[in-house]
Amino acid sequence: MVEGDNKSTNMLAQETAQLEDQLQAWGDVILAGDRVLRWEKPWFPGALMGATAILFLLIYYLDPSVLTGVSSGVMLLCLADYLVPTFAPRVFGSNKWTTEQQQRFHQICGNLVKTQRRLVGWWYRICTLKEEKPKMYFASVISSLLVVAWIGQQVHNLLLTYLIVSLMLLLPGLNQHGVLTKYAAMAKREFNKLIKNKEKKNE
Repeated sequence: MVEGDNKSTNMLAQETAQLEDQLQAWGDVILAGDRVLRWEKPWFPGALMGATAILFLLIYYLDPSVLTGVSSGVMLLCLADYLVPTFAPRVFGSNKWTTEQQQRFHQICGNLVKTQRRLVGWWYRICTLKEEKPKMYFASVISSLLVVAWIGQQVHNLLLTYLIVSLMLLLPGLNQHGVLTKYAAMAKREFNKLIKNKEKKNE
C-alpha cells in the first residue's frame, strides 16, 4: 500500500514538473491571473465580472455565427500563444522569480494535474458504472441530460453561458475566502436537521 502511494506521489510530481516546463513561458500571466481569481485585492471580483459582462455584451451585439465565433476564438488563442511568451517578460519586468512565486506556480500546476486526474477518475467511474450497472447508468445519464436539455430550453444560450463562465471564474475566489465552505456547512446543517426531524416523525 505504501509502495503504491509512493508511486502515485512520484507520478504526480513528474506530471507536475512536465506541466511546469510546458507552461513556463506563460508563468507571469498565470501568476497574474491567479492573483485576480483569488481576489487578492477587494476590487478584483468587480473587475472580473465587469470584463466578463463586456465580453458577453460584445458577443451579443456582434451576434457572430457559430463558425465565425469558433474561428475567432481559435485565432485569438493562436495569437496569444505566439505573442504572450514574447511580450510577457517585457510587460511583467524581470525574468527572475522569487521563491514565493516559484512555489505558487508549482502549486497551480499541481492543482491542474490533480484536477485532470479527478476528471479522468470520474470518467472511469462512469465507464465502470456502465459495465457493472447498465440500468442505473442509463437512468442516470438520460435523466441528467433531460434536466440539462430542459434548463437549456428555458434559459437563453448566451445568458446560460455567461452564468456558467461567471460561476467558474468566481469559484477560486469564493473558495479562497471561505464562502463555499461556509455555505456548504450551512447546507449540511440544514440537511442534518431535516433528517433528524424525519426520524423523529417516523418514531
